[in-house]
Amino acid sequence: MRKLIILVIVLISQSIAAQKYFTRTGTTHFKASVEAFEPVEATNHSSTSILKVDTGDIAAQLFINAFQFKVALMQEHFNENYMDSDTHPKATFRGKLAALSIEKMKSQKEFPLNGILTIRGKKKEVNTIAKVNLQGNTIELQASFSVKPQDFDIKIPSIVRKKIAEQINITIHYELVEKK
Repeated sequence: MRKLIILVIVLISQSIAAQKYFTRTGTTHFKASVEAFEPVEATNHSSTSILKVDTGDIAAQLFINAFQFKVALMQEHFNENYMDSDTHPKATFRGKLAALSIEKMKSQKEFPLNGILTIRGKKKEVNTIAKVNLQGNTIELQASFSVKPQDFDIKIPSIVRKKIAEQINITIHYELVEKK
């Protein structure tokens, strides 16, 4: 009987340690606006992400052309002239939430989020803080960070340079559900 109880505890702990959470409907938003000019911002509601709770490893992917702008012409210029989304269709992030655990997530906590963001085939290290909260079987993850267009070899023509911010602010909001 004692061996059976130990075996059950081991199996349960392995099951908990191997938990993965994912989403295909995460929201990624960027803002590159400069005051006094038309807002340069867009949202992608189909970001995919997976989180391994036992290690804190997180990966995310999104398709560039899924960003939606308020102005259709701005979206066309973004995809064709700046992001070259036919050649570089997706952006990825691979990183780690440090010191992550189920117990710590039961109330909203902040965890260091570090990893590599890849856009247009160029890699950039990202270090930020993520707010993480476990509610039921859903993990809510929010973070924000900034990048520069030149980090990814994005050329901004001088005619519009003053209309686009030097720092592009990116925010993510993912609601990940347990993958069974």
